[in-house]
Amino acid sequence: MQNKGVVKLFAVLFGLVSLYQLSFTFKNNSIENEAKQFAINKYETADEVNAAEARYLDSLANENVFNIGIGEFTYNEVKDKAMNLGLDLKGGINVILQVSVKDILSGLANKSKDPIFNKALNDADVLQKDSQDTYLESFYTAWDAIKGDAKLASPDIFANRNLSEEINFEMTDDQVKPIIERKIDESILSAFEVLRKRIDKFGVTSPNIQRLGKTARIAVELPGAKDVERVKNLMQSTAQLEFWDAYKGQEFGQFVYEANEVLKGKVETKAESEQEPQDSEDDEDSQIDELLGETGVDSTNVVANPLLDLIAGAGYQGGPVVAQFRIQDKEIIDEYLAMAEVRSLLPADKRYTKFVWGKQTPDSEVVDLYALIGNRDNTPELSGGVVTDASQTYDPVGRPAVSMQMNSTG
Repeated sequence: MQNKGVVKLFAVLFGLVSLYQLSFTFKNNSIENEAKQFAINKYETADEVNAAEARYLDSLANENVFNIGIGEFTYNEVKDKAMNLGLDLKGGINVILQVSVKDILSGLANKSKDPIFNKALNDADVLQKDSQDTYLESFYTAWDAIKGDAKLASPDIFANRNLSEEINFEMTDDQVKPIIERKIDESILSAFEVLRKRIDKFGVTSPNIQRLGKTARIAVELPGAKDVERVKNLMQSTAQLEFWDAYKGQEFGQFVYEANEVLKGKVETKAESEQEPQDSEDDEDSQIDELLGETGVDSTNVVANPLLDLIAGAGYQGGPVVAQFRIQDKEIIDEYLAMAEVRSLLPADKRYTKFVWGKQTPDSEVVDLYALIGNRDNTPELSGGVVTDASQTYDPVGRPAVSMQMNSTG
């Protein structure tokens, strides 16, 4: 009898645990159905419906949507805990990406203008049409056929300053090729990691990403994803490590004040002229805000001080942060700073200033604005090519940091 009691206890506990896990799936399905119905009621075409549904779900990403008594969960947390149905049951998007080895070679050669090198790249494109070889193998075939006395270790090709620690002009092609192969493999692995991190932030439950053997192809499965254009932008956007010098934020105090004065007239004029009814997308946003119980910025105050009233904080004294703004105000700030009337307020020695945003953190509602020291050519002080090694470490007070090794140029 005692054993039966134990079995019943475990059965009850197992049922409670199962119910707990399934509750997230039920709640996730309920929210997604609400989003779909909301979008269907607003739009007619499939593309518009999918986009509106995605915007609805994005608006709930960090909102508490599920309270089970012992705790509250945001939509992202609910989605992560929901049962993974996979592509077969839930549908989604399945793509295979091809990393451009040609672009990697061009980058390793520091955008070389050497005619033989560039002809070999173009010839490799032709060879690839009827070949099962990798692009790199086709490039080597094309190079060997036309190189003459030219060398891969030429200062105009791979013996450039970015690779000077590993390749010198005295090396033979056979010595250079293994280094290039390793560099390309490292670039593909880096692209894989960047892609994986982007997908992790995309909000898809249990995505599957894998490199196909030793090729430059990466297979991606996104269960439940529907917005093809959004996924395409996510996959195809590029990122490049660059090093820029930054101004001290306090140097822009006067500029911010003067920009606010200029914007007063611009925003007032716009506010007076825009008396048209809200379009469907604005109406949609207001409905979402109403559902979330959010309140927007007082339009009267924004007109009074279009820029100053949006400042949510400041950086430390002597630091590079110009000001802090709410994440949802980034777009309007970018619009303000891009206006010709505002740019003209920059001093002559700062006319090439490049305004950029800092990294957004999940637990913060504000983001830092930086002013980088730009130039006529809009080029960084150093490119990421000078980095030879990097690893995660911690600073003297225990905060996460990155340790980098650079070549002699860096």
